[in-house]
This record gives sequence, structure tokens and C-alpha cells, in this order.
Amino acid sequence: MKLSRQSKILELINKYDIETQEELAEWLMKEGYNVTQATVSRDIRDLKLTKVALDDGRQKYIAMQKAEPGLGEKYTRVLRDGFVSMDRAQNILVIKTVSGMAMAVAAALDALHINGIVGCIAGDDTILCAIRSTEETLPVMERLNKIINNVE
Repeated sequence: MKLSRQSKILELINKYDIETQEELAEWLMKEGYNVTQATVSRDIRDLKLTKVALDDGRQKYIAMQKAEPGLGEKYTRVLRDGFVSMDRAQNILVIKTVSGMAMAVAAALDALHINGIVGCIAGDDTILCAIRSTEETLPVMERLNKIINNVE
């Protein structure tokens, strides 16, 4: 059932501009899959889906492609487009994003493999990044500032 459902999710996001988990759950229900928001959330994480901005200002889910040339620049663009601000609390980096972009920005941070970032947890507009040590937090913030401000 899970494999069938996840296959249907990929089909749906390729066919329609699906912006929210709730909208995806509605489409799955129409297709005969009885799902909860928690199930959809797990499937999104398992499938490594992210959101991209559309020309009209809305967003839609897409599946991350593996080993695509130029992918680093795409991740950097997602980071720049979604970033609002950041602050630290010892070895925790708190990043604020444009509403709805935290998951995409967190996925970009993970994919960029920035030295010192152990992992990220994303909500709707906030990301918590665990930094390996308190001493590494400021250098990570400096590295992110360079990426965001295109100073490389």
C-alpha cells in the first residue's frame, strides 16, 4: 500500500501544482487512498519532496532529482530565495524563512553539506540547525552569509 501510495503521490505532483500537505491528502482521497496528514507528511519526507516557487508566487511540491548537474546552484538559489534571517542559541542555529519554505531551505542546507551542520528540522517558516559545537556556530553563520549574499 505504501509503495502504491507514494507512486501515486509522485504522479499527482507531476500532474498538478500541489501546494500543501492538505491539498495532497485531498487528491489522494479522490484517488481512493485513505490517508491522514501524518501519513502524507511521512511520505513527503520519505520521497524527499521539496517545494519550488511558481511564477504566480505560489509554490508546488517536486521530487528532488539525484546527481543532477548544477544541483548545487539550485540548492543555493532555494536557500537565497527562502532565507529571511538567522540567529543562534549556543550550538543551535535558528533560521527564519519565507512562509512555507522552511522544508525546502532545510533540504538545501542538508544537500549543500555545510561543514559543522549536523542536521536540520523544519517547520513552516523556521528551521532549527544542530551545529556540531558552540565554537562552530559562528563560522557556519559566516559561511551561510557568504552563500546568501553571493560572496564566494
